[in-house]
Amino acid sequence: MANDRPQRAQPSGTAGDGAAPGPADALPGDALVLRAAEQSLAGHRRGVRRLTPFLGPAFVAAVAYVDPGNFATNMAGGARFGFLLVWVVVLATLMSMLIQSLSAKLGIASGMNLAEACRARYRRPVVIGLWIQAELVAMATDVAEFIGAALGLHLLFGLPLLPSALLTAVAAFAILGLQSRGVRRFEAVIAGFVGVIVLAFGAQVILAAPSGADVVSGLVPGFDGTGSVLLAVGIIGATVMPHVIYLHSALTQRRIPVTDPESKRRLFRFEMLDVIIAMTIAGLVNLSMLVIAATVFNKAGMTDVGDDLGAVYNALGTTLGSHAETLFGIALLASGLSSSSVGTLAGQVVMDGFLRRRIPVALRRLITMAPAIIIIAIGVDPVVALVLSQVVLAFGIPFALIPLIHVTRDTAVMGPLVNRVGTTVVAIAISVLIIAMNIILIALIFGG
Repeated sequence: MANDRPQRAQPSGTAGDGAAPGPADALPGDALVLRAAEQSLAGHRRGVRRLTPFLGPAFVAAVAYVDPGNFATNMAGGARFGFLLVWVVVLATLMSMLIQSLSAKLGIASGMNLAEACRARYRRPVVIGLWIQAELVAMATDVAEFIGAALGLHLLFGLPLLPSALLTAVAAFAILGLQSRGVRRFEAVIAGFVGVIVLAFGAQVILAAPSGADVVSGLVPGFDGTGSVLLAVGIIGATVMPHVIYLHSALTQRRIPVTDPESKRRLFRFEMLDVIIAMTIAGLVNLSMLVIAATVFNKAGMTDVGDDLGAVYNALGTTLGSHAETLFGIALLASGLSSSSVGTLAGQVVMDGFLRRRIPVALRRLITMAPAIIIIAIGVDPVVALVLSQVVLAFGIPFALIPLIHVTRDTAVMGPLVNRVGTTVVAIAISVLIIAMNIILIALIFGG
């Protein structure tokens, strides 16, 4: 097929200007998935087989929730403050479930992704402003993801950071090339990377053997000074990722084409299961990072170890043994490679949706990786860049979340899948909380 990306970022179905696509529009290798989905929606498949055709979009989005920025913020949070910020990780995970379900629902209900919906709804100056900040967020995202993969190669094989960065670029191009062979293959590879991360941290948790009582104690909300607030905002920024709010709606808008209201409801119920499973896995990975750091480093008084992923790598080897450092490096590399590819797709959706412009994926990949390569080349501390990039992401969340809430509460756009009042209220509360945390963060930073 001529189409070289998983979804076309153009409206379809009832809310767009084109007819709903059929199996003939599927990418190579995806027709079987469409047929299986149709059978499930018609009630002809049972058990786990009924769910499997719908699994995938949330797992692609979930990669961004376990990107290298999460490694930096979660490890720093656990090492410095022990189990204090466990509640932040749990809260961020619950937020992610609601936010990604709204994004997925928008694509199903309207046939548009969030960027397209914003372009259709808002005046051009607002659209341009949203696009500019979304691009800045995408650049901050790519800094974290690209540097993380380069660090993984550096730690595992001892390569200098700059050659590691160049190898990361080659690998990212290869992963992105899977798009032309069908979205299901791309989803399978990304899910495989998630599996590697899960196994690596699962093994490390077993080695660390944390106390369940300590973990539960961290569920009580609280802070301990400016540093804990800064890390809390960074954790939320690393977990609730603005760019995948745009991307998830694009992943569902044409994947399983349905037109009648009841089919849309059934499809959304399946996609909700995809979101719950994927975000739960991502949340457990994030929690395991913080718990490992709290158990291994904080209790031993190694509170500064989490500020440097290289130090984390070495310290895990000396404290836990059993090749724990290798597991950490493999997870970091898998995270960086997969999330970097997903970030590039999100960037395409943002540009195409807001401006109706797209550039070749290879060119976009080169543009977005340039800041990370420059940071590495001039010798900026990559871990500092990782943590600060997550704070930038936290500031970008409201600019994606508020339009998402605005659009998904509109019956004219959403039809039978319009938000219930309770859903909108909770989503608004999340937005207010995030904005309030950002205001507090600004006051703490500039107030000395």
